[in-house]
Amino acid sequence: MRAIFFGTPEIAVPSLDALTQIADVVGVVCQPDRPAGRGLETKAPPVKRRAQELGLNIMQPSKVRTPEFASTLRDLQADVGLVIAYGRILPPAVLEAPRRGCMNLHASILPDYRGAAPITWAVVHGQRETGISLMQMDEGMDTGAVYTIRRTPLGEDETADELAVRLAALAADVVCDDLPRAVRGELDLTPQDHAAATMAPILKKEDGRIPWDKPAREVHDHIRGMTSWPGAFTTAEGKLLKVLSSRVPTEQTPSGTDDQRTPGTVLTADRTGIRVACGIGEIAILRAQLEGRKPLTAPELVTGRALRQGQRLGG
Repeated sequence: MRAIFFGTPEIAVPSLDALTQIADVVGVVCQPDRPAGRGLETKAPPVKRRAQELGLNIMQPSKVRTPEFASTLRDLQADVGLVIAYGRILPPAVLEAPRRGCMNLHASILPDYRGAAPITWAVVHGQRETGISLMQMDEGMDTGAVYTIRRTPLGEDETADELAVRLAALAADVVCDDLPRAVRGELDLTPQDHAAATMAPILKKEDGRIPWDKPAREVHDHIRGMTSWPGAFTTAEGKLLKVLSSRVPTEQTPSGTDDQRTPGTVLTADRTGIRVACGIGEIAILRAQLEGRKPLTAPELVTGRALRQGQRLGG
């Protein structure tokens, strides 16, 4: 089997490795190198770095909607194109270049969470199950018919970063087990229920702002879902505070006055930990980073008086 691989970030690397075990990978398509880090040094994406190690043919088109790019792909005479987290919508000419078209590994149970950030939004919305869907691509946004779905539980305290690692490994299993059967025509296609679809839009920095007025469970889900991009944040006396880790305590702080329980109010900040009032209930902050400082644990935040009882977070 001759295959073209489309992918860019770290989550796609295990699938590339898996594809090389079952197919002749005649081309790897990823997004161009981009500036990254504080120094804005130009860096190659993870898929490119792995493809270089494997000695594969790499393409990084700045535009995918050109006749030249589609012609280059057709010349590779591939049986299938495999796409995972490439980061661009592919036009019909590209989708049709391989003999069996392009198939996509999407990190959700379709038709749930179509779009750019399915892992983050599944965690933020408190889902207890997610998975990897292998589908035949069409011109829509994750609207193609589905070959197989591999499901996995989603832990109550699992972060988006932790889930991404597990889903990357699950996607690689799908490549080895299901992709060859799909290419050979041995798997049936199931159309998606478009009326039941939900979306997972691309993330913006502002999406990370912590909604203290929501119930504690939802605030905790927000914090773990926004890890590590764009990051869950609030403000503390005008300074940015990134909340890196939290939990929902089984026991709650005794009720005070309405003012003391205003969402965002620090209820306790002592050797027992840091607790913050939410719309309903409270969360415990385990690790956080105040603007201009390094990440600190709750005891370190208390010792350094970065947070104190009665302080109001988020304005």
